[in-house]
Amino acid sequence: MAYSATVGQTAYRFPDLKTLLARATPARSGDQLAGLAASSDTERVAARIALADLPLKTFLSEALVPYETDEVTRLIMDSHDAGAFAPVASFTVGQWRDWLLSDAATSDALSALAPGLTPEMVAAVSKLMRNQDLITVGRKARVVTAFRTTIGLPGRLSVRLQPNHPTDDPKAIAASILDGLMYGSGDATIGINPATDSVGRCLELLSMIDDLRRRFDVPVQSCVLAHVTTLIQVMERGGPVDLVFQSIAGSQAANRSFGIDLSILKEAHQAATSLKRGTVGQNVMYFETGQGSALSAEAHHGLDQQTMEVRAYAVARAFDPLLVNTVVGFIGPEYLYDGKQIIRAGLEDHCCGKLLGLPMGVDVCYTNHAEADQDDMDTLLTLLGVAGCSYIMGVPGADDVMLSYQSTSFHDANYVRGVLGLRPAPEFEAWLTRMGVMDAGGRVRPALAAGSGARRLIDGVAT
Repeated sequence: MAYSATVGQTAYRFPDLKTLLARATPARSGDQLAGLAASSDTERVAARIALADLPLKTFLSEALVPYETDEVTRLIMDSHDAGAFAPVASFTVGQWRDWLLSDAATSDALSALAPGLTPEMVAAVSKLMRNQDLITVGRKARVVTAFRTTIGLPGRLSVRLQPNHPTDDPKAIAASILDGLMYGSGDATIGINPATDSVGRCLELLSMIDDLRRRFDVPVQSCVLAHVTTLIQVMERGGPVDLVFQSIAGSQAANRSFGIDLSILKEAHQAATSLKRGTVGQNVMYFETGQGSALSAEAHHGLDQQTMEVRAYAVARAFDPLLVNTVVGFIGPEYLYDGKQIIRAGLEDHCCGKLLGLPMGVDVCYTNHAEADQDDMDTLLTLLGVAGCSYIMGVPGADDVMLSYQSTSFHDANYVRGVLGLRPAPEFEAWLTRMGVMDAGGRVRPALAAGSGARRLIDGVAT
């Protein structure tokens, strides 16, 4: 079916829904690379006019990736909750945007609506939104998950402590973990990207974190971000696996490029759930995504990169994860060219993930060859804090020496918590207070002036 709109004296025609969505998307280098982007701002406005008049229910009858050949499409269509969708079933995309910005779209209403939404609906409405709209809606959409800490509560911002090392040196990783804990980071997870993806290395790193957790009664969950099949083997050997990690994408072919399918994820989810290692909840999965991954795998099916990104969230939603985050600027300037594009994409991903019912965090990051800098990341970090982002990354010095990209530091996390009055997860905050790392006003204290609990932790890690 073709779609059309007129701007001024010029009529624009879009031959199918894929083209309409692509042309309506804010400018980004990945869509230009794929030959999908609008040729001008005027064409982009025309596409948005046509998209605004499109009935939401169109996305239930027109699959953008063929149902017969793509298991992600089958998951989206087969799991759709018609009852949850009913309150907005008569809306166009534009009418739904207006409703999302209205007082009627409360946090409870958005939670009830989430099972009735498809990723394509959510991607479509985000293309009609300004940045302030994405912030407003993302803030209202609240998703709470739990394992040993509770993530996503109002007034809270959690941090993944990311102590990566280029040779997986346990002492260096332990030093980074200690540094992060002393800055109040780690309540989302202590998550290590291993330099070597092996069962033995995972067992070593997970055992080290688990020993630290048990010795000092730290309410955190650990994760080694190895391939899901590696973590399945670790669990078979009795390793202390809290969270199972995997990078995911929005099509069967793109997921195949990661060496996974839905059945492998289901096996891992069942295995981790059966361990029952959580204390306040049993959400056991951790997923990462990023705009451009499907295009880089030549598995985007002619869809724009943001729509493909949101389709990945349907995969995540099927497994009730504790954590999901977009690594928004990590893939590089081929997909998000500069700070402006990274900021826009980060706000889109956060808002769209939350609308679909996900505990959405963002790795506020960029590669060294992108047209971006730490000032851009400060801007995005602040906007995400206002938008109610569930968690961010805490990287020593904001410079990941193993993955060679720039992210956010422990200090950055304390900045955004401080200026916006946000606290860590309640279980972790209580521990920080008990250890003398955080005072009654929620302020992190210098390690040398910290209480005896913090000194015991420092001395214990050092030995």
